[in-house]
Amino acid sequence: MKLSGNTVLITGGSAGIGLAFAERFIKAGNKVIVCGRRESALQQAKENNPSLITRVSNLDMESERAALFDWVTANYPDVNVLVNNAGIQQRFNVLKADAKNNWSYFSKEITTNLEAPIHLAMLFAPFFATKDEAAIINVTSGLAFTPFAIAPIYSATKAALHSFTMSLRHQLSETSVEVIEIAPPAVNTELGGAGLHTQGEPLDAFADGIFKGLEEGKQEIGYGTSVNRLRMSRDEVDIYTEKMYKATKHTVE
Repeated sequence: MKLSGNTVLITGGSAGIGLAFAERFIKAGNKVIVCGRRESALQQAKENNPSLITRVSNLDMESERAALFDWVTANYPDVNVLVNNAGIQQRFNVLKADAKNNWSYFSKEITTNLEAPIHLAMLFAPFFATKDEAAIINVTSGLAFTPFAIAPIYSATKAALHSFTMSLRHQLSETSVEVIEIAPPAVNTELGGAGLHTQGEPLDAFADGIFKGLEEGKQEIGYGTSVNRLRMSRDEVDIYTEKMYKATKHTVE
């Protein structure tokens, strides 16, 4: 995809990976719109990046996803890039989870990580197909390929989004819309809660690496440990997943 002259919408763009991407798109000469749940975080992001366009949106709600599409396409009709980045991660032991009385807590992860990006992709794809150049970028995870057993719903949603992204790429292959998947490893952000990813890849180095992959025209972009996981055999996946679980199971026991 071209990396300048776009109008880019990034979900979950007020902090972490989404904001790091926004800053790099701005620096490359793009108009950037970010949305998120927290108005205070969006305001802080805009203070640090005055050209940033922000909108408060709760993407767990179907009506707000439709409203976001209507607002963006009406006010910024040149929009031609969607970055589905918003996501949450919950770690738990299924034997201790109260799925009977607290299912809304667990289902939120499915809605945020899977339903929302699929819905937004389906809203924007026909609109983007009328453009000369456009792209849908889905942020999945290395855990789409090697599940993190203590984050089972997160891993499952990212695996499903990977599958959807592959199908979307084939369906849009004869249009002007590129479909790109970014599969991060653990990155030092507050995903899942403060302090959980302090041993992850440095955020700036990760974001720079991803943009290098975009410059090179890659359709699937990993970084660090996720690069090899994108192409692991089934036997390698089994071994890697077991190793990760044994190293972390004590945290949810």
